[in-house]
Amino acid sequence: MLKKNMEIELDIEAFTSEGSGVAHYDGMAVFVNGSAAGDRVKAHIIKVKKSYAIAKCVKIIKPSADRITSDCPVFESCGGCAFRHISYEAEAKMKREKVENAFKRIGGIEKKLDGFVGADSLCRYRNKAEYPLSFDRRLNIGFYALHTHRIVNCEDCVLSPQVFSDIVAIIRKWVIEYGVSVYDSESGKGLLRHIFLRQAQKSGDVMLCLVINGDRLPKQDKLLERLLTVPQIKSVVLNKNRAKTNVILSDECETVRGDDFIYDELCGITVRLSALSFYQVNHDMAEKLYTLAREYAQPSKDKTLLDMYCGAGTIGLSMARDFGKVIGVEIVAPAVENAKENARLNGIDNASFYNLDAAEAARLIKENGERADVIVLDPPRKGCSAELVNTVCEMSPERVVYVSCDPATLARDCKLFSEKGYNLEKLTAVDLFPRTVHVESVCLLTKN
Repeated sequence: MLKKNMEIELDIEAFTSEGSGVAHYDGMAVFVNGSAAGDRVKAHIIKVKKSYAIAKCVKIIKPSADRITSDCPVFESCGGCAFRHISYEAEAKMKREKVENAFKRIGGIEKKLDGFVGADSLCRYRNKAEYPLSFDRRLNIGFYALHTHRIVNCEDCVLSPQVFSDIVAIIRKWVIEYGVSVYDSESGKGLLRHIFLRQAQKSGDVMLCLVINGDRLPKQDKLLERLLTVPQIKSVVLNKNRAKTNVILSDECETVRGDDFIYDELCGITVRLSALSFYQVNHDMAEKLYTLAREYAQPSKDKTLLDMYCGAGTIGLSMARDFGKVIGVEIVAPAVENAKENARLNGIDNASFYNLDAAEAARLIKENGERADVIVLDPPRKGCSAELVNTVCEMSPERVVYVSCDPATLARDCKLFSEKGYNLEKLTAVDLFPRTVHVESVCLLTKN
């Protein structure tokens, strides 16, 4: 019988959807962080529940054939990546199975992927990074350890551009030199909460956003002076978040150097980006994802596209010139303003954007007698509500193109669509997040 602090030998059989290795001991599942399918390991039991146990790998007795040497010194403690210790071929196989298994197990749909679009690059692909800070005998700037609020100090994240690490190093030195306080989530005290960076792929321009628990930075002029050594920085913004919450950004922004926005190009569309804009973190793979969404949508000048959860409008605007009309809907008001501005920047006059809840917007469009021939859904990780699925089906579009960052909720929602008469015609996974557990999917649903 398993007990906490036992050390046992295990053969790792597979991966969970969260990237942990899975083994069995006396009929009980044991989830082992840091292991790989095919490993034989010595594992230390850290938690025992009724039906499963959690362990950490303390020794590799026999390595899996898929094992490689990690290229990140903090990989074992940082919760950002899950697969720096296995080959990309093994990671891609796991992600294919993750999507297909979700459809079989959750959606009750036997569907093999029509394609898997593997990552172009395994390093330096992120155009956005958020670094929390803490102080525990020393200053920590980095990322959260897995399933905790403990910050793992990271000098250089290999998923992000080198310029991000250069900027963080400048801020780190400034914080230490001038004794700038950092936020403590337990007490709600301390000033500097997060360092938030984004970069435009086309120009290389960088926006730096400092999230603070207050109104201003001490010795701000000294920091801005030092940041002048990084020519890519075109915007420095203070985001004032005084709430005792784990939400990173508030709605209150103040530009203290440079521009309020930076500009990028995606699928031939100029995109204006603020600190609050939603934007895919992997530019090149996002273009491949949106190209697939376009292919599934089959644009036509005599059709109307309804882009639900439109964000800054990138999906709808990338197709707008080939549709007769585009309607975008988004609940986040600043994102709607971004979408309208992006339409103006690109000279697109057949796209309209509305600040509404998705289900409410679908009802209003239906009640106004407008027909959406194609509907694009790109919801947050929680997926669509049953109410929204029902309303979309009542609108009777020819095609529904569903972009998802979570195979589980996608499978659940596709089951609801199938019950309403929509057939899952195509399904492709696109790896926007290599070395992490996440994978995007895009599917086409057509009316039976």
